[in-house]
Amino acid sequence: MPRAEHSVSRNSMSENALKVLYRLHNSGYQAYLVGGCVRDALLGKEPKDFDVTTDATPEQIKGLFRNCRLIGRRFRLAHIVFGREIIEVATFRGHHDSSDEGESKISKQSDHGQLLRDNVFGTIEEDAQRRDFTINAMYYNIADHSISDFAGGMQAIKDKSITLIGDPETRYREDPVRMLRAVRFAAKLNMHISDESAEPIKRLAPLMANIPPARLFEEILKLLLSGQGLATYKLLQEFHLFEQLFPQLAPLLLQSGNRENQFVEQVLTNTDNRINTGQRVTPAFIFAAFMWYPLEERCQQLMVEGGLNHFDAFNLALNDVMHRQIQRIMIPKRFSGPIREIWQLQNRLPKRYGRRAYQMLEHPKFRAAYDFLLLRGEIEGGDLLELAQWWTTFQEASEGQRKKMLEALREKEGAPARRPRRHRKKPKPKA
Repeated sequence: MPRAEHSVSRNSMSENALKVLYRLHNSGYQAYLVGGCVRDALLGKEPKDFDVTTDATPEQIKGLFRNCRLIGRRFRLAHIVFGREIIEVATFRGHHDSSDEGESKISKQSDHGQLLRDNVFGTIEEDAQRRDFTINAMYYNIADHSISDFAGGMQAIKDKSITLIGDPETRYREDPVRMLRAVRFAAKLNMHISDESAEPIKRLAPLMANIPPARLFEEILKLLLSGQGLATYKLLQEFHLFEQLFPQLAPLLLQSGNRENQFVEQVLTNTDNRINTGQRVTPAFIFAAFMWYPLEERCQQLMVEGGLNHFDAFNLALNDVMHRQIQRIMIPKRFSGPIREIWQLQNRLPKRYGRRAYQMLEHPKFRAAYDFLLLRGEIEGGDLLELAQWWTTFQEASEGQRKKMLEALREKEGAPARRPRRHRKKPKPKA
């Protein structure tokens, strides 16, 4: 499609992406924008990530850019670093043929058909066939500003269809994360997964167990922190993928409309609202929410079976639940620490006598813990909601009102009155 027949403009592109494209082109290499940035521009959305593909090898790319680093084992990529922005450059991928000599050094598959190594280079036509979905196989050529559509991506956009290139089962087996990507694109772009691409997902969902936990963490962020988290969650449930990601929570969601379902959906609704209104969100809050009821259940189990008190059972359950989750999805320490604090503060928020309420307000994680408590209260009601409302009022009250609230609480719950401080007499100086 020549420039006059499409809506993709250089004005919508990153300046750094253009620098990379033009340097490759001026050095005699083919250079294209590909994937999501082209798709989003055609959909009238603002592109965010700019991926470049070329016939230059990773080593040739590195020779052109001093700010380049090569990454990846499964497939070698070049990252061109411009401050906080990184432009990813990939060499055209080719077909892997197991009969080729030396193939084991550049291409390797597992017994399940998953690609473990894939450093096979080829032509732009072969690269298009190796792309995952038809809407991601459109290439913007910096040489003449045309778009090459190799797999019917334009038609898929018109049909609002997420369709895999090639045999769906083979492609999912090559990389099971494509099942998550299909769900993410369907929710993000308000499209549907085509029948032939949807059919194998439920059968192949257990293959997610073969994906490294660290990689799944990054995928979860894309799935649930995109502004369409609730729609994505419902699709994950529909295709039996959610239970592969959160195996401790999934059994608690089997009964429609129960508190666990309500809690998860409300957390995602609130997160979507915050993202879509430009407010900050943290993955720690979502992970804390998704593991809260498994934590409560494990705590009760330890109290009944082991005869432990609530404090000891809670701390043991906390470690158990976190350990099981990170075997499926690796949670970095910068998030696992705040998750633990949010949970532990749920036990401290009911304790408000004396200076405790004031000390709680000064805690770095008070706001996250309070928001968590408020959400629990809205779902469960009763004493929990009353406690959350008390903290809502206490935060906004004047100093005099806060003292009255604490005195009223003391009288209501029958706590002993505070003893006046004894002032020790100063010893008389010795003569």
